[in-house]
Amino acid sequence: MQANALGLIQLSTGPARTMAAFTPVNAMSTHPCLSCGACCASFRVDFSVYESEDMGGCVPQGLVVEVTGHIARMRGTDYARPRCAALTGQVGQRAACGIYEWRPSPCREFEAGGAACNRARQRHGLAPLEGLVP
Repeated sequence: MQANALGLIQLSTGPARTMAAFTPVNAMSTHPCLSCGACCASFRVDFSVYESEDMGGCVPQGLVVEVTGHIARMRGTDYARPRCAALTGQVGQRAACGIYEWRPSPCREFEAGGAACNRARQRHGLAPLEGLVP
């Protein structure tokens, strides 16, 4: 990923690019998710087995626990105090997903600043996020 002359990083490609497809470089380093990780240490993450590498998906097989013939779970999220095995760093300080590009659909669909996000943040003693979800 490289910044252009205006200090912007391109997030999407294709012929219909607009300025909305660019984000200031410093915005990516200050996004609240990069210092949070509460969602990754609060919920069980179930998804279709077809999202796993072995079934043609992209979630690394070493992080997949098969629950049924149709449902898989992210390793580490099936405990009373869950913590996804792909989570790196410390919750509330500096956190990141070690498989961000290959994460399963529940992670892709999770809304930063939504109700579930703020419940997870509360569990970890973090203030709610405001203004990220319309």
